[in-house]
Amino acid sequence: MTARKIVLEDGSEYVGEGFGAPGDKVCEIVFNTSMAGYQEILSDPSYTFQLVVMTYPLIGNYGMAAADYETKTPTIGALAVRRYNDKPSNFRSEETLGAVMERFGIPGIQGIDTRRLGRSIRDHGSRKALITTADTPLDAALEILRTTGVPRDAVRQVSCRAPWESPAERERFHVAAIDCGMKRNIVRSLNARGCRVTVLPYDTTAEQVLALHPDGLFLSNGPGDPEDVPEVIALVRALRGRLPIFGICLGHQIISLAYGARTYKLKFGHRGGNHPVRDLTTGKIEITSQNHSYAVDERSLAGTGLELTHVNILDGTVEGVRCAADRVFSVQYHPESAPGPQDSGHLFDRFIAMMEEEKAHA
Repeated sequence: MTARKIVLEDGSEYVGEGFGAPGDKVCEIVFNTSMAGYQEILSDPSYTFQLVVMTYPLIGNYGMAAADYETKTPTIGALAVRRYNDKPSNFRSEETLGAVMERFGIPGIQGIDTRRLGRSIRDHGSRKALITTADTPLDAALEILRTTGVPRDAVRQVSCRAPWESPAERERFHVAAIDCGMKRNIVRSLNARGCRVTVLPYDTTAEQVLALHPDGLFLSNGPGDPEDVPEVIALVRALRGRLPIFGICLGHQIISLAYGARTYKLKFGHRGGNHPVRDLTTGKIEITSQNHSYAVDERSLAGTGLELTHVNILDGTVEGVRCAADRVFSVQYHPESAPGPQDSGHLFDRFIAMMEEEKAHA
């Protein structure tokens, strides 16, 4: 392994050993607190252009399995870990993490103090970082950071280029799903509930959606600032009240913007599988998996027609909204999370119930 380092905008350096692909990259640096699921994190399109610091110390130990990818072509910026295991021990393992990263051009670094780096992100927020060879002079690294921006067209980069379909074994409903960087387990979760899913590019128009005669519309997760995808915001404005709509993560933020609410960037975001959320409609608390940098401003919900339905217990941020009259609802977290937790899978059933009700009144 060659020596590699991470350089932050404040001049701090974290020197370790490289694995995965070679090359320099400027990314937004974030951390993830999950203890398992590094393959799903690596292949989650929501991490496009981001350098993810894993706070759990041992990564790579159970290898990679073809069935567990969230997308066929990972677009994560880079990966930083305390200790990388290149000799996985698991009967499902088909490849090492490092080999996959090398194939998809994803640089990695191991052997750094991820606790110190995680605290830096927590205290000072997400910001630009450069992953480079250890012999890059600090002055040169800082100049690269100063003059290089992180791209803002992330959704366009990861959305499908053409529609594709995933059939259900026993079809009950047809769902049109807008792909802003959709995780494959969302499609699996809908298929398992009898939904044939037609996955559509992010810039699909309302007329194109209605031409499919779907029973419901789904808005996916995805990377970046929700205000960077006005096409999807306009789509929701055109279709709200015309068919049931369910949004997750970025889809939740887009629905809120479409109704006139505002979003803002969090200091370091929510990432990991350990966020407690209270469902105000039931009083129950669910442990959730999350991955986002932006949140909906609760004060801006007033007068929009949206009702607050879920709240993050740790910081009070908005975790869910709904407009009962329009049959629209959304959550900030991931009910399809793999490998877990599984507390929120019932939200897909809520979407099914909305489509059943719509069919009954058609």
